[in-house]
Amino acid sequence: MMTTRLRVSADGGVTAHTAHPRHQAPHSGIDLKQWETMSGRLRGMLKQLEEKDVDYDEIKKNLALTASLLEAAYLDGTRQSLDSEDDLQQLHSDGVPAEVTDWLASTFTQRTRLPARRSDEKPKFRSIVHAVQAGIFDVDRWNFDVFALNSASCDHALHTLLFELLVRYELNSRFKIPISCLTEFLTSLERGYSKHSNPYHSHVHAADVTQTLHCLLLRTGLVHWLSELEVMACLFAAAIHDYEHTGTTNNFHIHTKLLQDERMNIFVNLTREEWMELRSLVIEMVLSTDMSSHLLQVKDMKSCLQQQERIDKPKALSLLLHTADISHPSKPWALHSRWTRALIEEFFRQGDREAELGLPFSPLCDRNSTLVAESQIGFIDFIVDPTFCLLSDMAEKIVIPLVEENPGPLDPRSRHSNIWKESSRGLEWSLAHLTSELVSFRATWMRLTEDNKLKWKEIGSNGFPDSSTTREEKTGDGRQSVESRQTATHDTDQ
Repeated sequence: MMTTRLRVSADGGVTAHTAHPRHQAPHSGIDLKQWETMSGRLRGMLKQLEEKDVDYDEIKKNLALTASLLEAAYLDGTRQSLDSEDDLQQLHSDGVPAEVTDWLASTFTQRTRLPARRSDEKPKFRSIVHAVQAGIFDVDRWNFDVFALNSASCDHALHTLLFELLVRYELNSRFKIPISCLTEFLTSLERGYSKHSNPYHSHVHAADVTQTLHCLLLRTGLVHWLSELEVMACLFAAAIHDYEHTGTTNNFHIHTKLLQDERMNIFVNLTREEWMELRSLVIEMVLSTDMSSHLLQVKDMKSCLQQQERIDKPKALSLLLHTADISHPSKPWALHSRWTRALIEEFFRQGDREAELGLPFSPLCDRNSTLVAESQIGFIDFIVDPTFCLLSDMAEKIVIPLVEENPGPLDPRSRHSNIWKESSRGLEWSLAHLTSELVSFRATWMRLTEDNKLKWKEIGSNGFPDSSTTREEKTGDGRQSVESRQTATHDTDQ
């Protein structure tokens, strides 16, 4: 636990002091001069790395000093809570972000609520990153609530989530991604998703798909099959797959135009060979999210597994992203029903436009006659369940031989190994444990899709509840939130 918290503080501290030095209040045990010294040392290390003029002894010494200062700050903050009568009620340390304190106090104590934040005061982005890293928003969980994250981050779910995953996999350091380019890229990426104000195909959907893909990598063990570049390609493809989505195209040139701006080219330090490999993977993965290729994609992978052929990695990763893209019926009802509401609203908006133009309604686009429950049951039976079953079969064909060929302990130097062990709930790298995890994952999605089908059958001909904005889909000041506005055309997802 100490290592995790120090890592979190280190990540947050580096970024916060670089971007917002005046926003960091000194802890009582550390004076301002020490914080300024630490900030200066970190900036110096960053400059050395960017200029490729690295003095490893100096970096080691500076990191040791930084770690000791952060540990002192952590201990100082923790001591305040330990000395209180109620640990949770008295969390007022500078070491704990205010948003996390509010959440802890309101959830685990009898205190009903803290004084409300002023309407014009928004939570700091870095504080939300801290909350993700501290486990308040656990990105390893299958039931991760991306809507809650989006609300907490003031409509920046994709920015927050992708930033966290790149840091967690250490891809930012491995591929020398300039922090300024990453920030510009993430900002522009979210702006592109907002271009058409889609209720469903939005940056929240992209964040959900990205988190689900990450979770699939861990739950299936496929993360051990991939190189760092391939993991980078997976996360990048998931994040951009519906960029500037209009419901009619998935052209990759639209997605890559962001990288043509030097201020946003997060891959500026890749070698030509790395860039060509990543580009090829991302193109194939993004195109796989077009539902028009679903049947062919499933047929090809089934044939590959039945004939026991070598599994083509780009095709496997394409199936992985496609599965994440259609995964909401395999999530708990509260999430699935909310995504369905957004999706149906997007369909209905298309139907409204068709009616205005005197065109016949496309399937599921007529507000007055669409059978929502039946459509979702059919989608689960004929698309979602078969796709998840195929992915599970594919993972077994890949991961089990991988364990059998490498029965020894995981390489402790591998970041993939560390991430998997942190999220594996005590699992070991063994055939018995990995097989058990694959069985558990299959049972999870099968149970949830079956539960959701039963819910739809209960709703039946009564139809889906009113698709207008519900109370929980509004922001605190009564404005409709981004996640309740997310849906435009669904032909590439369902």
